[in-house]
Amino acid sequence: MSLGLLSGAAKGGAAMVPGRDAVRAATLANGMKVIVWPVHDIPNVALYNWVRAGSRNEAPGITGLAHFFEHMMFNGTTRRQQGEFDRLMEAQGGANNAFTSDDVTVYQDWFPQGALDLVFDLESDRVANLAFVPKVIESERGVVSSERRLRVEDNNPGFLGEQVQAAAFVAHPYKFPTIGWPADIKAWQVSDLQDFFKTYYAPNNLTLVLAGDLVPERVFELARKYFEPIPRQAPPVPVGTREPEQLEERVLVIKRKAQTPLLQYAYKAPAAADSRAPAVNLLLSILIDGDASRLHRSLVEEKRVAIEVSGHWQEGFDPGLLWLYLTLPEGSDPDEVRRILDAELAEVANNGVTAAELSRAKNLTAAGFWKKLATIDGKAQLLGEYEIFHGDWAKLFDAPAQFDKVACEDVHAVAREILDPRRRTVGVLIPEPEDSEVDEVGAGPAHADVAV
Repeated sequence: MSLGLLSGAAKGGAAMVPGRDAVRAATLANGMKVIVWPVHDIPNVALYNWVRAGSRNEAPGITGLAHFFEHMMFNGTTRRQQGEFDRLMEAQGGANNAFTSDDVTVYQDWFPQGALDLVFDLESDRVANLAFVPKVIESERGVVSSERRLRVEDNNPGFLGEQVQAAAFVAHPYKFPTIGWPADIKAWQVSDLQDFFKTYYAPNNLTLVLAGDLVPERVFELARKYFEPIPRQAPPVPVGTREPEQLEERVLVIKRKAQTPLLQYAYKAPAAADSRAPAVNLLLSILIDGDASRLHRSLVEEKRVAIEVSGHWQEGFDPGLLWLYLTLPEGSDPDEVRRILDAELAEVANNGVTAAELSRAKNLTAAGFWKKLATIDGKAQLLGEYEIFHGDWAKLFDAPAQFDKVACEDVHAVAREILDPRRRTVGVLIPEPEDSEVDEVGAGPAHADVAV
């Protein structure tokens, strides 16, 4: 969710995000919020239904439930058979998808404007009447287990990342993998599913965002018709756990069948709504965005100790992680690469960044932002991100000014705080010969050498 905006440098002022006066929002009697951005360029609509439910809202024994419902919501209701949601939408020329994170589950629909009434009927039906059919539950349990094998157990970067995240948090539920631990996936009971759904899929825990060829009052009329009859529920219990300050570096070394070594750094970082968010985004861009970024230029092009360098910042409700991922050449010594990487990061933490680097980062992130904002899908996504993670959709329209005022000193300050070796968890994956016997980690953050 890295958002970057650039000042209107040619005119000496912040670029303005157009459309603020067109956006309308309403809250239904049951607490559900609906936000509409009318854009009449094409006769299409993008809809995002934001559910405030992610792995952050789980507990030992029921990890993976938020992600499981991403699957279940397409599997029929008491009114409609399994597969009917997709068939009806596709018949109108529409498409859909969904994703789950540590903080939210989001359902996406893209469709012609003429299908608006049908889509509201479909979306409200699966919120109000989701079917809990044992045969379907078991089928989807198997699908999730297969997905876990593909994305984690048979995927070295995913496997290492899961282990690092589990070690990075000692108290906060961000330590749980979004897809769930294998033993929990096998053990979910129908009562677990029903309780989770009733709590987190209540209308007062949902935010509906639409952009496209729309008349706001018509959207609100349909929302009242289809969603308002769904009763609100008691709000979910807030996540009160606060991660204690990390005072020492944690290191995991995992030996596994692989061709190339992997290196991952996960630094403790602020929450999405933190006032320093623009500076954090720009710091990450300076480090890893493009061939001229600090780490790519140094580690990939000049010293050639890495094949690839990437990363992301986990922008969530609570303080999370800023990640750096390195793929190393075959036969590399990860300890030597770590020494070189640490020297590069220490240089940024100690001495900051240049004006040229900051300008480049603003330009790169601006290009990505404006490209996204040019589409109705991007508009719906960004409105939702600002409403959910920053507390107010209107802050989207002030974002250029917030990025415009970031100075080199601001980036230096967040680099000095975040890039502290004591506040990071390091994961190293060392290739093991093909003919050796290696313990595989399957049920939790175990069987790895950990040093603190």
